[in-house]
Amino acid sequence: MASKELIDLMNKGISREIQVSIQYMWQHVRIYGFNHLPIADELKKIAIQEMKHAESIADRVDYLGFEPTTVPATITVGKEAEEMIAIDKKAEEEAITLYRQIIEKAFAEKDHVTRELFEDILEDEEDHHNVFMTLLQK
Repeated sequence: MASKELIDLMNKGISREIQVSIQYMWQHVRIYGFNHLPIADELKKIAIQEMKHAESIADRVDYLGFEPTTVPATITVGKEAEEMIAIDKKAEEEAITLYRQIIEKAFAEKDHVTRELFEDILEDEEDHHNVFMTLLQK
């Protein structure tokens, strides 16, 4: 049985995934300017991946006998393209930190399925972070 601490961390992950899926999709709609289309397409693709992460985590929380949250973390869209991507880079850094913590906690609790789930999600989050870092390079 998963500990309350692990479930709380997983629900924090769901909140974050819901947040960024909305955030990135709205940025996809709101990003303007020269060369904006490739960035908009990337934001849309990542937004969809983030919603799939939220679903996977929620499925796991439910399987473990707990209720997955439906409340997103605070959504921050930004105004200009560079500001949006800087906000997104920070969100991915926070996710990476959180998911490493969840992986460690799941490992300590011998919950190998949760650990593997978050290892897979962590790989995606590091890829997203790399996209945003690359976009911010001058």
